[in-house]
Amino acid sequence: MTLGAIGRHAIAALAAMAFAAAHADDVSVNVKLVLAARNSDAAALRKALADGASPDSRNRLGETALLIALKKKDDAMARTMLAAGTNVNVGAANGVTPLMAAAYAGEKEMVDALLARGADVGTTDRLGKNAMTYAAGQGHAAIVRALLAKGVDANAVYRNDLTALMWAAGYGRNDAVKALLEAGARTDLRDNRGKTAADIAREGGYLETVTLLERPK
Repeated sequence: MTLGAIGRHAIAALAAMAFAAAHADDVSVNVKLVLAARNSDAAALRKALADGASPDSRNRLGETALLIALKKKDDAMARTMLAAGTNVNVGAANGVTPLMAAAYAGEKEMVDALLARGADVGTTDRLGKNAMTYAAGQGHAAIVRALLAKGVDANAVYRNDLTALMWAAGYGRNDAVKALLEAGARTDLRDNRGKTAADIAREGGYLETVTLLERPK
């Protein structure tokens, strides 16, 4: 390598170091934001935002502060992030989105807030589940209805040929079952094992759910 080349490499290295130093505060303030979310430290969260942290900063799991807040059921912190303009459709590395987290937790007001900001109802995570299957499986009927109102097909088929009705039936979530039946969910569809929603409920010992599903229409 020539002396000139060495000089150019040295200059490039110095320039890279100068760039890193100039942006060190930007990096650290983003880290501070997600740490504040993890620690439920509202004051630190607001300070990080005021200091210029990106609302879409993510931790090593790919989780934004909004997603972290929703998983912790910290509605106040979640609303702070929504007000800061965070992208409601940024999911974690495992594909879980803020809407899925809110649906799983039964946070109806947060689901409504996310839907109002354009949350995608059709996104699925690495398990092939989405906001509807999480809401149905957990028995959150009000959220099931909210998602149906946003155009989610009551008979949509997900991984393993499961429907939302099957997810609800498999856990004996009768209110969610009723909401889906009212929306026209079919009881004759079968999963990849050939089981209907009633069969799945029967396997789990949810006889009241079986009665709901086999009631004459």
